[in-house]
Amino acid sequence: MKIDLLTLFPAAFEPFFSQSIIAQARKKRYLKVKIHNLRNWTQDKRKTVDDRPFGGGPGMVLKVEPVAKAVKALKEPKSRTVLLSASGQLLNQDKLRRLSKFKHLIIVCGHYEGVDERVAKFYCDEEISVGSYVLSGGESAAAVLVDGLARLIPGVLGNRKSLEEESFKASRLEAGQYTRPSDFEGHRVPKILLSGNHLKIRQWRDKASLAKTLRNRPDLLKGV
Repeated sequence: MKIDLLTLFPAAFEPFFSQSIIAQARKKRYLKVKIHNLRNWTQDKRKTVDDRPFGGGPGMVLKVEPVAKAVKALKEPKSRTVLLSASGQLLNQDKLRRLSKFKHLIIVCGHYEGVDERVAKFYCDEEISVGSYVLSGGESAAAVLVDGLARLIPGVLGNRKSLEEESFKASRLEAGQYTRPSDFEGHRVPKILLSGNHLKIRQWRDKASLAKTLRNRPDLLKGV
């Protein structure tokens, strides 16, 4: 997969992308990430990327011109362009799986008070939010998106079984995991996990998964 990132703060990404799974994916050439400064597509000497909103209101709005020019310059025949903003559809595992099928993604990091609406309507294929809250910019959201995508690229994770059993599989959260010591300050690991009975362990995990989902994310069970 190739990802082109459009941002006002290119230096924000390299410390994150040079660690862990993303670093491994890049080293093995399963993932290519190129970070672009949006100001490179401006024309004035000040490299202006924002302006006051029409109709009044607080803050500044990211201009349509530099984003449109950047997207056009980077776009390929089968590219998918994603705008990250607080107004987008919520990111979930199904969206990650869908996006992971594309060979080329262009990710636009929103900033300031928002992005000119014409960017979402005419120059991006979809608008995504990483949660029901507001961030100062789309850079941290882009890091979340790239991290979620990297681990889904075939070959990146050697143990595919971990993908099959992880959280959000089959509309449920993964059951809680435990490791040594089996007793810490009187807090004991469930006995069934120490039994060696794999059938009963699977049954316990199914029940624990359902209970955790009902407790933490009941919305995942709607329509199931």
